[in-house]
Amino acid sequence: MRPWLERVAAIFLVLLCPTVLLASEPQAELEEFLDQELTRSGIPGAAYAIVKDGEIQASARGQKLARTEVALSPDTPFLIGSISKSFTAVAIMQLVEAGQIDLDGQIGDYLPEFAEPISGAVSPRELLSHTSGFSTIVGNSRRPGDGADEDLEAHVIWLAKQDQEFRPGVGWQYSNANYQILGRLIEVISGRDYAAYVEAEIMAPLGMENSSVSDGGLPPDGMAVAHRPWFTGHRPYPLESTGRVNAAAGGIFSSANDLALYLAMMLNGEDDVISAASKAEMLEPANPVVRFYGLGWFIDADKGTVYHGGLVAGTETLATMKPAANEAVVVLVNANSGIGFGETHALRNGISARVLGLDYAGEASRFWTQVTYLSVMALPLIFVLCVVVAWRGRSALAAKSGVFGLFSLWFPVVAMGVMAWMLAVQIPQWFGGNLATMQLFQPDFGWAMLLSAILGPVWAIARLATAYRAKSTRVGARVS
Repeated sequence: MRPWLERVAAIFLVLLCPTVLLASEPQAELEEFLDQELTRSGIPGAAYAIVKDGEIQASARGQKLARTEVALSPDTPFLIGSISKSFTAVAIMQLVEAGQIDLDGQIGDYLPEFAEPISGAVSPRELLSHTSGFSTIVGNSRRPGDGADEDLEAHVIWLAKQDQEFRPGVGWQYSNANYQILGRLIEVISGRDYAAYVEAEIMAPLGMENSSVSDGGLPPDGMAVAHRPWFTGHRPYPLESTGRVNAAAGGIFSSANDLALYLAMMLNGEDDVISAASKAEMLEPANPVVRFYGLGWFIDADKGTVYHGGLVAGTETLATMKPAANEAVVVLVNANSGIGFGETHALRNGISARVLGLDYAGEASRFWTQVTYLSVMALPLIFVLCVVVAWRGRSALAAKSGVFGLFSLWFPVVAMGVMAWMLAVQIPQWFGGNLATMQLFQPDFGWAMLLSAILGPVWAIARLATAYRAKSTRVGARVS
């Protein structure tokens, strides 16, 4: 190299080094934090991608399948859960821009099953913003008889017959039902299957080569294997097939790199997949009823962020944008959080906060959450021991008499009946589902709840029966 070229190169490197160092230090900090959280939580692995001014950085740690040597990469597909809703919103905005859908029209004008609504006319905007009146529980329910061959049209017809929680446009409640209906709307208007439409009109133009949509067939090759909590650890939950019913609400597969391309599109302020005006509208409050949700995205005005998480059996995700700074981050984890143990909240929230410069003091103490988990897990064993104790103490039970004695014999039957109802029905509804949903996402906890709901009444009834049998035996012995 000529001397003058060497001097220019040296000057260039000196000027460049601070920039390189500034760029690498945050990345190194993230890698260290990710390693720490993977060790602390005991989850198999995670991938993340960062978007800054259109530039993408991505990384991954851990394994596709726990206790194997197959490593995750930024191009590994994950089932991203409810981040899929934003793709559905983009598809709807494309059809709005094409003049084929009126955002504030009536859904019954497009889907005949909604021509005579039960609780009031619903608009596409209300479906997109979860202000339609459909409940969380309805959105997590399945049409009776809907098996392996899922039929989205039949499911939406069934949804049209369900009572809404409130009149459309007057309240907010998150519900997959809204996006299941929108998925069917896209099919009817476009004349294409939802999966085919999204792959052709959104993923292909953005170059999302490691992304696809649930279409009822096999999951993509090489995807991250899901893992569910199991007694403070995690065990694999391989996906054998995909489903069509919930594709528009949570059925998209994508990688960290591909989602970074998608988030970069949402931030670029350009007319491409959809117009810049439509992007801006999606990231603003959808209507006066709800100021914290736009069209397919949650909004945190105080932090200046727009975000959406995803939760499916065995996988948790989080995508966050900071539009004013033209920055975004996505974090994908191939495991569900446990309850107090093996949680992933700190990993997802910590990476997102570090990238976007948000205040984050870590998660609150999990002591009482852990106590709750351990208590529920111990309940079945406790009830079995109580049955043994009741049998061994049958003479004392038989001696109970009078008002207080009868109360002590019969009250546990009533109390355990109430407890069984709480465990099997009420508590799962507080989480927006039923006991089967609890068993799907938290199988150890769900099974402990089911066993407790069975064994609690069994103990109370066995105790009562033991007492009266002992009483009758004692009376017989006196007579003889």
